[in-house]
Amino acid sequence: MAKRNNENLSISDALKEFVETNKLEKGLNKVNVADAWANLMGNGVNNYTTAVNLERETLYVQLSSSVLREELSYGKEKIINMLNEELGKEIIKKLVLR
Repeated sequence: MAKRNNENLSISDALKEFVETNKLEKGLNKVNVADAWANLMGNGVNNYTTAVNLERETLYVQLSSSVLREELSYGKEKIINMLNEELGKEIIKKLVLR
């Protein structure tokens, strides 16, 4: 059983400690990146998005429209910067549109 700390912790601090202790950061980043993509891109792009996967520092986005994929490829750097800003840390270094 885990050792109990006698000090008072806020819930956010306790959750951060739990995530660090159990090495859950990568999984949370994957979920947060998918949510950030949905929030930033809006319904127009989300209707054609079939999958969003984060592997190491590369974000793979699968799109069902080749026209949209070509259009988004022109602004990859801007998309990466917007997503990292939304996440509050630099998680994504490369964007691959499929």
